[in-house]
Amino acid sequence: MLELNISGVFVPAVLVWAACAFLLSSLIDRVLSRTRFYRLVWHRGLFDFAIFVILWGAISWGAYRAAFRA
Repeated sequence: MLELNISGVFVPAVLVWAACAFLLSSLIDRVLSRTRFYRLVWHRGLFDFAIFVILWGAISWGAYRAAFRA
């Protein structure tokens, strides 16, 4: 399992990737709210969670590919 050294503290990489996904999903949420996109969505909570999971998976996959590219 990968760990990142942040100022001498080892943090699981998955936690850092989740935080990045959360920040990105928050930005996407603001944009979608301002454009009134959520009027087309049946369940906003599920939609937001799905966006978070997709972003987290994409960031994790990209970091994995970058870390283990030989």
